[in-house]
Amino acid sequence: MLDKKNFYINGHWVKPKSSKLINIINPATEENVAVISLGEKEDVDLAVSAAKKAFETWAFSSKKQRVELIEKVYENYIKRWDEIAIAIRMEMGAPKDFASKSQVSSGATHIKSFIKHLKNFNFEKPLGEHAPNQRLIYESKGICALITPWNWPMNQVCLKVIPALASGCTMVLKPSELAPLSSIILAEIIHEVKFPNGVFNLVNGDGATTGNALTSHPDINMISFTGSTRAGALISQNAAKDFKRISLELGGKGANIIFKDADSEAIERGAFRCFKNSGQSCNAPTRMLVEKSIYKEAIERLKKYTNEFKVGDPEKAGDHIGPVISEAQFNKIQKLIQKGIDQGANLIAGGLGKPKGLEKGYYVKPTVFADVSNDMVIAKTEIFGPVLSVIPFETEEQAIQIANDTPYGLTNYIQTQDPEKIKRLVRKLRSGMVEVNGAGIADDAPFGGFKHSGIGREAGTYGLEEFLEVKAVGGWN
Repeated sequence: MLDKKNFYINGHWVKPKSSKLINIINPATEENVAVISLGEKEDVDLAVSAAKKAFETWAFSSKKQRVELIEKVYENYIKRWDEIAIAIRMEMGAPKDFASKSQVSSGATHIKSFIKHLKNFNFEKPLGEHAPNQRLIYESKGICALITPWNWPMNQVCLKVIPALASGCTMVLKPSELAPLSSIILAEIIHEVKFPNGVFNLVNGDGATTGNALTSHPDINMISFTGSTRAGALISQNAAKDFKRISLELGGKGANIIFKDADSEAIERGAFRCFKNSGQSCNAPTRMLVEKSIYKEAIERLKKYTNEFKVGDPEKAGDHIGPVISEAQFNKIQKLIQKGIDQGANLIAGGLGKPKGLEKGYYVKPTVFADVSNDMVIAKTEIFGPVLSVIPFETEEQAIQIANDTPYGLTNYIQTQDPEKIKRLVRKLRSGMVEVNGAGIADDAPFGGFKHSGIGREAGTYGLEEFLEVKAVGGWN
């Protein structure tokens, strides 16, 4: 079992003040694979103090210096690619190929993207030709608390740590206590690159103690959090006490609207996007809205596709999905599947229990409910598992109404060959992102949502600006 008890504070791996420990459990085997410490307030205080001292100089570092250091992070990340993939397999059960090609790859993509956008970003510029003596200066927001989830560990960590470094912020990272191993490798990479002491700090811990101490700390200026809407609300309350800046990427319950003129792969593509990563993605299209004229055909295709969908051991190569993150998450999903049955949804594939031959590990059967109404619990709740709710609709207006009838607003999906219909729907869907006919969203497009799905945007120039304040200067010569 790996011993990962130490924290990274002020450029050194240090023993925690805390004596509280937690085991990291491999969700595929239910075995302990590592042990970490849970940080106390005293650990957080030390890390924030180091970040505060480092900010005095790092905030005024040159763009050239920051680019060079982040380029070295990218080089070392590539060198440790396989090691990071193994860590992600162990900590959250991502299958071998998916861990490498999607999970690790997403982190590398964002590092490379932020290098490009940092090089092109102008931290000082004129207000405009109409005001020649007016200047805009973009400055780092300060000392940041970065709190990341377990479902896409390197994707989310790199979406926060890299733009924070690029903008001249200093930081304390608290990765999920369920999946901290890949983040520890990134901390080792940052140490190898030799950023100034205190610029980057890592303290492991839970939300109730470590996260609360971090987000309520008076010297924290900015909080960037990805996780549940419930936790986002609590963090917002902490931030409001002294007007900390916040960026929140929270839950989702995306609608995938499939019209009768959708392409031939739309049904199966939608199910795959729901089941991918074992359904543990905030932007998963977990509500499939199907036009009534093709509804019966869609249900038959979904039944066949889902019954053939592969679930298996993360250590094996292939395009299967692995387990969900934990026993608690498995139990939550099972209760919600039962709720769907109890409320009268038509279970056409999957259901309760584990897939045959996978009795050990937190494996969930890919599950599809038909004839779902949008007021059912399974249609309203972010299940965070491979569970798809299928809802019929008759008109374009009804589809829009159903899609928007949710507290969430992260990603919606449209499947049609009618360009005018696409334009109408894109404008009427209340979400931060809309994917059309499987096109996806660019890696540096602004990622974020409306309503309970959060505040702010990540990735690309928009992600960099989240960590910057703009200062207006009059009388610049």
